[in-house]
Amino acid sequence: MHAILAEFGLPYKYPDNVNAAAEKIDAGITDEEVAKRLDMRDVVTFTIDPRDAKDFDDALSFRVLPNGNYEIGVHIADVTHYVRPDTILDREAQKRATSVYLVDRVVPMLPEHLSNGICSLRPDEDKLAFSCIFEMDARARVLSHRIGRTVIRSNRRFTYEEAQMVIETGVGDYSDEILALNSMAQILRKERYENGSVEFDRAEVRFDIDESGHPVSVFFKESKEANKLIEEFMLLANKTVATVIGKPADHKRPKAFVYRIHDMPDPGKLADLSKIARTFGFKVRDSGSSREVNRSINRMLADIKGRGEENFLSTLAIRSMAKAIYSTTNVGHYGLAFDYYTHFTSPIRRYPDMMVHRLLDRYLSGGRSVNQPKLEEQCKHSSEMEQLAANAERASIKYKQVEFMGDHMGETFDGVISGVTEWGLYVELNDNLCEGLVPVRDLVDDYYDFDEKNYCLIGRRRGNRYRLGDNVKVKVARANLERKQLDFLLVDDRGHGPGEDDLGKTVSVSQALKQTKKKQKNNPKQKTRTRTRRK
Repeated sequence: MHAILAEFGLPYKYPDNVNAAAEKIDAGITDEEVAKRLDMRDVVTFTIDPRDAKDFDDALSFRVLPNGNYEIGVHIADVTHYVRPDTILDREAQKRATSVYLVDRVVPMLPEHLSNGICSLRPDEDKLAFSCIFEMDARARVLSHRIGRTVIRSNRRFTYEEAQMVIETGVGDYSDEILALNSMAQILRKERYENGSVEFDRAEVRFDIDESGHPVSVFFKESKEANKLIEEFMLLANKTVATVIGKPADHKRPKAFVYRIHDMPDPGKLADLSKIARTFGFKVRDSGSSREVNRSINRMLADIKGRGEENFLSTLAIRSMAKAIYSTTNVGHYGLAFDYYTHFTSPIRRYPDMMVHRLLDRYLSGGRSVNQPKLEEQCKHSSEMEQLAANAERASIKYKQVEFMGDHMGETFDGVISGVTEWGLYVELNDNLCEGLVPVRDLVDDYYDFDEKNYCLIGRRRGNRYRLGDNVKVKVARANLERKQLDFLLVDDRGHGPGEDDLGKTVSVSQALKQTKKKQKNNPKQKTRTRTRRK
């Protein structure tokens, strides 16, 4: 794991002077500090996070107002109260820009004394927060909102599984509050999709790891109602904050700000998606308003659920999308169908959120706009570091997948073709989402050409076609840990591949060709063009 971090130029520990600076910081929740803030310690408040989380940077509060409406607070750890600009802690956080989540560890953006201690919204402790507080009715309409610094006290720490149990059974701690919040979250989500937000729902791979760090099993992280409850209110807070600054009520020119933007899809890739979707009987628009295009994508994604082409078409839809980045130039968030969007809700693990908190504090107090070019440089750096961290995370997952599959050499699995290139087929296994390559050199029954536009390999003689999304059977042939590379061999229903004899023993390419010619000789009616290729 250290080698993977080094490969991407990411740190794996903190310098001693940074840790020492963090240790000197005290929670500092004095009467004087509380007096400057809205005191919400008497309002029911709780966190909902993953089972293994230690940095709780967001909490929800809920109470019924005298007029029958609901007050819902989205409370975010007030990290910038402790991490001041241009300090050694701030410079280190800015350089890292994000926490890095590898398979077996987290490399935090902030030292643990802050990330897991003082800033974390742990239960039964007074905490300083930056909050977005909404008055909403039972139909999830926002009637008013306010943004400002608060002091809160979480009553309960829920895992997603615990909150999900409350939603499913209707009983448990703070069941009335959770059920009401879930009902509103479902309305918000439905409206978001109706307005054109794209609904991608891809499973995430997680590993059970033994004491030595070896992966012993694989499971999928599912996004259920409890996850989506939190997601909707975080989206609402992020959108509200961005709108307040990006679309000022006085209609003056917006001040320089950090937006989370997501540009329009690549027109060529969208046209390819539309063309291929039509061959399966689905209509995806490749022109018109973004709302119309996204609605057509959502209809397709809903219609293909559980069908053979689901993986193929959903993968193509994802690949047609641009990458989300940070920028001072707001072009909206295409995927969410929001005109204004930012990141406000995770300052413990993302530096752009800290930037947003500081800008909010400045602008809500009537401060002048900051230097936009300098802010844009910070946005660009944060986007680059986010991509590096994502690549490192993928590399760590790939490493553990190869390590896990190394225990299953020679075994046969069902899978789906997840990628097609001129050098071979990538196959994702159904059981564990591990991905490996079937090299084109091992497809010895024909000479295969790569059809880039239709994402498939086509045999010249027999016309066999291997296409993105096709179901296949593969055998684990090689597991190279150093290269983080899995090689598979395509097999038939008997478990034999084109590079194996009838006894299931692996044979060389030349041997496979000889066997094919022998079969042709014994059966003159069968004419097959074979291919030779140097390894």
